[in-house]
Parts: sequence; C-alpha cells; structure tokens
Amino acid sequence: MKVLAINGSARKEGNTTALIKHVLAELETEGIDTELIELAGKKVRGCIACYKCMQNKDKKCSVATDYVNEVIAGMREADGIILGSPTYFTDVTAEMKGLIDRSGMVARANDNMLRLKVGAAVVAARRAGSVHCFDTINHFFFINEMIVPGSTYWNVGFGRNKGEVEKDEEAIATMKNLGKNMAWLLKKITV
Repeated sequence: MKVLAINGSARKEGNTTALIKHVLAELETEGIDTELIELAGKKVRGCIACYKCMQNKDKKCSVATDYVNEVIAGMREADGIILGSPTYFTDVTAEMKGLIDRSGMVARANDNMLRLKVGAAVVAARRAGSVHCFDTINHFFFINEMIVPGSTYWNVGFGRNKGEVEKDEEAIATMKNLGKNMAWLLKKITV
C-alpha cells in the first residue's frame, strides 16, 4: 500500500509540510509506504478547458508542458492521496487548484480512475478561512468517489511563520489521528 501526499504550498518545508509529515509518520508506523511531493518551485498551470482528456482517455492531461502529468501518474498508482494546502484568501493555492481541476478532469475522463481511493485533506492557516480550503479539497475527493476518513477535528493547523504550526498541539494530535484512521481504512478496503 502507498499514500501519496501532495503539498500545494509555495513554501517548501513550511507549515503545510510539517502537518503532512505528522500524518505520514503514522502511516509509516502502520507499514504503509509514503511519498511527499511539494509543488513549491514546480510549474503548475490551471485547466485550459480544451477537453482533450475527454477525447484522448490516456490518463493524462493534454497540457504536457508542466509537472501535472507526473503528479497524476503518482495519484493513479497510490492507494491513498493526501492533498495539503495553506489557506490563501480562504482557499487552496493556485497550484493546488490547478492540480485539482486538471487531475479531476482527467480522472473523470478515464472512468473515474480515482474512485475508491482514500483521500485526506490537510490545511494550514494563519488565522481564518481554513474551512473553505478544507471543503475545496474534500469536494475534489467526493466528486471523484473517493473515501474520506475523519479525525478528531478538521484537519487544520494554525501558524504563520515557518514552523509555528508545531505549537498547535490540537492540530498535531488531529494529524496523528488522521494518519491512524487513514491507515486503518486503507487496510480494511485493500484486502
């Protein structure tokens, strides 16, 4: 079993990464392979609404000039997917939104290829807007017929400067519990 975590933050090794790593640590403890992709510094553009993915049905976006097809390939191979984003004006980053739109279209064009994978959202916020960001990611999972485990609270942590989220004890506990619940669910459905 493998879980692919994708961090949509423009800041590498920031608060979103820290939260995701707490989830991954629990998954690894349960014997699940993990991989973290950080979109920081990578070229990711939005969907251009060409609908070629609907015609080609090759499990790829027809825009092949950026990093998205590599991520889509990883999502296809994974049993579980974590999408993480800091909160930018109450929503996901532009890079994460581009990935959501494009991978979502490709998935739907190819017989809902993400169906029944386990998905979990991880969100970092300075202060507010995190619930909308959390909802955006979960809407992606739901429209793709994915299975979403819960935790003891919304999967959100608070901190502005790099590393500050580590002081949010409730968030760390939530992420650890999310990792345990995700591992349990993966083991139940991938028999």
